[in-house]
Amino acid sequence: MQQKDDFSEFSIQDLLVEGGFDCPCHTHHAVGVKQVLIEKGAIAKVPGILRDLGVSRPFLIEDTHTHQAAGKQVEDTLRQSGYGYSSYMFSQNRVEPDEHAIGQVVMAFDPSCDMVVGIGGGTINDIGKIIAHVTGLRYMIIATAPSMDGFASNTSSMIQSGGKISLNSTCPTVIVADLEVLCAAPDNMLKAGLGDMVAKYISICEWRIAHLITGEYYCDRIAALVRRSVRKCMESAGDLGKRDPQTVGNIMEGLILSGIAMSFAGVSRPASGVEHYFSHIWDMRALEFNTRNELHGLQVSVGTALSLDIYDRIRTLVPDRQKALDYVARFDYEAWKATLRQYLGSSAEVLIQKESHEGKYSKATHKARLERIMDHWGDIQSIIQEELPLAADFCRTMETFGLPTTPGELGIPEEIARFTFNASKDIRDKYVASRLLWDLGVLEEFAENL
Repeated sequence: MQQKDDFSEFSIQDLLVEGGFDCPCHTHHAVGVKQVLIEKGAIAKVPGILRDLGVSRPFLIEDTHTHQAAGKQVEDTLRQSGYGYSSYMFSQNRVEPDEHAIGQVVMAFDPSCDMVVGIGGGTINDIGKIIAHVTGLRYMIIATAPSMDGFASNTSSMIQSGGKISLNSTCPTVIVADLEVLCAAPDNMLKAGLGDMVAKYISICEWRIAHLITGEYYCDRIAALVRRSVRKCMESAGDLGKRDPQTVGNIMEGLILSGIAMSFAGVSRPASGVEHYFSHIWDMRALEFNTRNELHGLQVSVGTALSLDIYDRIRTLVPDRQKALDYVARFDYEAWKATLRQYLGSSAEVLIQKESHEGKYSKATHKARLERIMDHWGDIQSIIQEELPLAADFCRTMETFGLPTTPGELGIPEEIARFTFNASKDIRDKYVASRLLWDLGVLEEFAENL
């Protein structure tokens, strides 16, 4: 067991050390991933990996797109190696990570199988980790695109009753990333992975602010690991459009490092903040009203740009204690619930039910948070200065990479973007920019100027 080494600069393989790490934050960090393979021809090594793990019959989960990208090659490789397997392929053109998808796989599951293998990206991975969790089996993900940061995490982003939730699931034992497959991924998926990574500017900033205001657990070394993963991705991003294997491999490594950070923390906090909630709400509206939505990472790119603009304005904000107290005193949660129902339809009920036991809008707890904010406003400003680029600089950089930075590029009206920020405080019981601004009594002002 590692006791003293600073793991924040370790290689991926060294981070997978047996026994994990005792950390100065007084938490033991470990990850369930045992092996990560990022190289050309990695799929050819899958049968050998399964044999080393003592797996006799894997259960494959894929969809029609990921079958063409890698699933057929995986199946052919298994057959040629004398491996039997069972599989389930989603037939629908677009799979959502919801109760219906989980039910489809469960009904097709072969109980003679002794490992779950997902072949795909974010959605297949989230579903595969849940299936492994409920069956008690180990899990392997064979990535088809470097499109998101959840490969190495032990949570799944799912849709339940129309709402976006994060569920505990099984961390993969093995991650296989064949660079020949990844480099052939659609252009928008390559960009989505980068979009998911740049969100970490916001997530680390908000994690530090939450620690200061609410006492939420925070680890400097995990934060440093995430900063490193962002740095690795940004240094490589300029050549992403060329599909250079080294560049794509660096992006994939950065995404996996981010997922390891989430597993170390035991929550998604190191990798997602208010910028992710823009995406979650847009997904919820798409399900409820059949409106347009895009790949998660592309939506998060826009959410990050909007969040940075908000934090630029927070840099110049002067808190007013009485204004905040008056605002919260007259806040009408019943009226706000009606607004949630108007814009989110039936999926609003998930958020309303959560608030019934989370108590985010409690006037008593607000006063305590407000005093912490007033006492530490200088520290909050220092955190923002240390962690965040300016919005204009960020947008110029993202535009050179071909990533969207405005809601209009995603077909999202300004009114919906403003509502989204206002509602972002309801998605999770997580202290983010919208919660801070609600505490300060200026949330609507900021939303109106988004």
